[in-house]
Amino acid sequence: MSGNSDPLTPRAKLAVTAGKAVAAASRAAGRGSGSVIGGRVALKLDPDLLARLAQNLDVVLVSATNGKTTTTRLIAEALRAAGPVVSNALGANMPAGITSALAGGSEARYGVIEVDEKYLAGVARDTAPKCIALLNLSRDQLDRAAETRMLAENWREGLAGSKAVIVANCDDPLVVWAASSSPNVIWVAAGQMWKDDAWSCPSCGGVMQRPGDDWFCGECGFRRPTPSWALSGDHVLDPHGSAWPIHLQLPGRANKANAASSAAVAAVFGVPPQVALERMYQVQAVAGRYDVVQFQGRDLRLLLAKNPAGWLETFSLIDPPPTPVILSVNARGADGTDTSWLWDVDYTRLTGHPIFVIGDRKLDLAVRLEVANQHFQVCENVDQAVQMCPPGRIEVIANYTAFQDLRRRVGN
Repeated sequence: MSGNSDPLTPRAKLAVTAGKAVAAASRAAGRGSGSVIGGRVALKLDPDLLARLAQNLDVVLVSATNGKTTTTRLIAEALRAAGPVVSNALGANMPAGITSALAGGSEARYGVIEVDEKYLAGVARDTAPKCIALLNLSRDQLDRAAETRMLAENWREGLAGSKAVIVANCDDPLVVWAASSSPNVIWVAAGQMWKDDAWSCPSCGGVMQRPGDDWFCGECGFRRPTPSWALSGDHVLDPHGSAWPIHLQLPGRANKANAASSAAVAAVFGVPPQVALERMYQVQAVAGRYDVVQFQGRDLRLLLAKNPAGWLETFSLIDPPPTPVILSVNARGADGTDTSWLWDVDYTRLTGHPIFVIGDRKLDLAVRLEVANQHFQVCENVDQAVQMCPPGRIEVIANYTAFQDLRRRVGN
């Protein structure tokens, strides 16, 4: 911490002001929050702006394929126990969106920043983080994201010798391999439900052995490190062996895992687990995810699932059959335009649920459900799907842009 002396040069101040003006104009034109376009303009005027904005903050970076936005929110809540926090809470997680978020936090002590996996190394260079949380890596956006091992390689090279404390999930071999180049790692046993991207050793390509919850490579000896923090049922075990209860309003095992990693991060900043976990209870929904909304006289729970690992976690937390389920899939730029990942999702887990299919790629999804031997109906839009659903609460699962469409339509 370098005190509260103003780190911004006149050029940086001009860049911040211009960025905010452009963002405000974009919002006024009804084009979303404006944070990305504002950040782009600001970085054009001062390419070093992100580094300047970060230099007075204790920064935490959070990266993963799934759970970034929620974990960022949980860490931010925990660290507010120790001082003011600035965060990119709405998930704009590339350099422009991050710059925009930090520009709005002049009084903050901590910066809690979600980072897109592909940008982690560069953002870490610019922001000199005190801590980096690495949660998981799995297949996502197949048309533009590198194969998962290449992403892990990118992390490994970018974080080699980093001064940051790395808080990493020891149950994901790709994350372990990426984090192992760093001198200071805190291992968290957060679990790994989706294993299909981690059957070959990231170090030598050998076949991974997976007895129980353990894993190791029989060929080169690369193996699961011993965790100092662990998720155990509804508790977090800290390095002293104390068990702290997790009380969340967010559903599912994946969010307990996010809370365990968040508690380990908070401890790096001196916030004890009990305080951190109590504060996490405040989080009810994250950018609309998990919200229950009223629409056409029905209760709809909105769930985001962007890739096979995310769909698997989501299926584990929906209400049991015969709860109706609406599925919506798009394939726009932000989703990735390749929908072949639908074949990696085990839709037989929906057996017994009445299923209604909407979205730009409803026919792709319909073919997949047909092969999985599921009973479903294709609908034109969410209005028609809700009208056709049998009584009771409705679970709505959507990928990224389909989720944004739904929120606009159902008024959340």
